[in-house]
Parts: sequence; structure tokens; C-alpha cells
Amino acid sequence: MLESLPQSIRTELHAAQSKAATKKTRLRVEVNGESYKIERMTSTGFALGLDDAPKLRGLVDIYDGGHHVSQCLIVAAAQEGGQMVYEFKRNTAANDGAPLDFERIKDAPIALLGR
Repeated sequence: MLESLPQSIRTELHAAQSKAATKKTRLRVEVNGESYKIERMTSTGFALGLDDAPKLRGLVDIYDGGHHVSQCLIVAAAQEGGQMVYEFKRNTAANDGAPLDFERIKDAPIALLGR
């Protein structure tokens, strides 16, 4: 159905859809102190709007609002339509604390009370 529309209308429609997707998402990628809104996120990567998409490569951080979601290693980028698509080589979930090097017993006391 979209094929029957003139190219100018298809371009405007795609721009409006991208703008609406950008407003809905809170996801953003941060690199070198600069932040960019993520338009689309997949299991293998993410896409940024072509107008503000930098040449990203290396280690980046992904945030959902103010919450640090993951740290990723970017290896490839390709242009698809009006978006720049980046692929992950590594995508590691962010943790609140350091990993434990011992097994935590489920019914262990939380604290010891003095006499």
C-alpha cells in the first residue's frame, strides 16, 4: 500500500514515525560524555536516527532514563533507511554491586545481636 504513495509522502511518513518512536523511548546510549537517543533496540544491536548518529565504535553505555542497563562493545554499523544501525560484539548487563566470590547461604543470619 505504501508503494502507491509518492516518494515525498513516504519520506514524510517515515520521518513522523521516527520522531514518534524517539519520543516514546527513554533508552539512550552514552559515549565520551555525549548522549544519543536510541530509536530501536534489538537483541543484536540498536539504531539511532541518521541525523544525529555519530561514528560510534568501541565501548558504550546504555541507559533507560537514569538507570544504567548495560555496557556494550560496538563493532559494526550500517545505514538502513533513515537510521544508523550498530551491532554488539559484547553486551554485558550492569550490576548494582560487585560480584560475590563465595556462596551466600539462604537462611544465614543477617546480623549478630550483642548481649
